[in-house]
Amino acid sequence: MSREQRLSEIIADHQGREGPLLPILHDVQEEFGCVDEEAERAIALALNLSRADVHGVVSFYHDFHTKADSRPVVQICRAESCKARGVEALMEGAAKAAGERVKLADVYCLGLCSSGPNARVGDKLHARLDGAALNKLIENA
Repeated sequence: MSREQRLSEIIADHQGREGPLLPILHDVQEEFGCVDEEAERAIALALNLSRADVHGVVSFYHDFHTKADSRPVVQICRAESCKARGVEALMEGAAKAAGERVKLADVYCLGLCSSGPNARVGDKLHARLDGAALNKLIENA
């Protein structure tokens, strides 16, 4: 099945839903590793939206990317609560541990504000991180 056919299939799977844009974007991101310009155009056309409307949503949410990146991703919370708990002091070591092999992504709130600093790899949350724990998490990603 071609990419265009699969994209059409994803869109069709959600077309009858109320508010189909986000579910479509999530499925496209999961299937292709990104929501590129071609996908934005196809989604906009199918949902009778402007490409700017679709791109605005893609660029707003940190889960969507316009280019595929095969590296593992470690999301690190940089919100105020984690900052107050020392996440900034961990970032230099995290960057060194990641190198070019692991992508570090800043996110703003993972919902564990009382137990930061926090990170997420895939669907798994990690709380109360210190430098050693964060570096180990990155090395194992």
